[in-house]
Order: sequence, then structure tokens, then C-alpha cells
Amino acid sequence: MIGMSFISFLILLVISIAVSAIMHYGLKFYIRSGCVSFVSKVIFGWIGAWLGSPVFGHWFGGLVYENVYIIPAILGSAALLVIMVDLVLSVKGAGAEKG
Repeated sequence: MIGMSFISFLILLVISIAVSAIMHYGLKFYIRSGCVSFVSKVIFGWIGAWLGSPVFGHWFGGLVYENVYIIPAILGSAALLVIMVDLVLSVKGAGAEKG
């Protein structure tokens, strides 16, 4: 997936925007509110969606475009966003306990 087509890039971007919007605005799962936090989620969500198929595998052959498997991409995007937010909250919490 290194040399992906522009359509593949857009599919991953749409998945990332959708998952980020649900987590940020729907579930209020963020460190800070605001547009900058949402954009950072979109960037990390795209990376998670890109890594979704290699990590989670190739599921549902009907929901695939080139090498972009939709279900693993959604799971990868959500997984990386949860890890990112939890990691930052853990580091911020550890810093508050020391101070």
C-alpha cells in the first residue's frame, strides 16, 4: 500500500474523517476540544486506517477497493485513535500526580 492510488487515499481519508468525527464530536473522546484536536485525530486516524489491513487482515472481500479493506481500515483508525488519546491522557495524569 505504499504506492496507493489517489482514490485509495481518499477512501482512507473519508474513513478517518468519519471515525474521528464520531469519536470527537459524538462520543466526546478527546484531550482538548476544538478544531486542531479534530484535525490531529484525522491525521492519526488516516495512519491507523492505512495500517488496518496489514494489522487486522483482509476481511470481507466484497468491501474492498484495490488493497483497502473497509472493515479493517475502520478498526485500525479507531484503534489508533483510542491508543493515542489514552496514551496522552495517561502521560498527562502521571504528570499531574507528580506535581
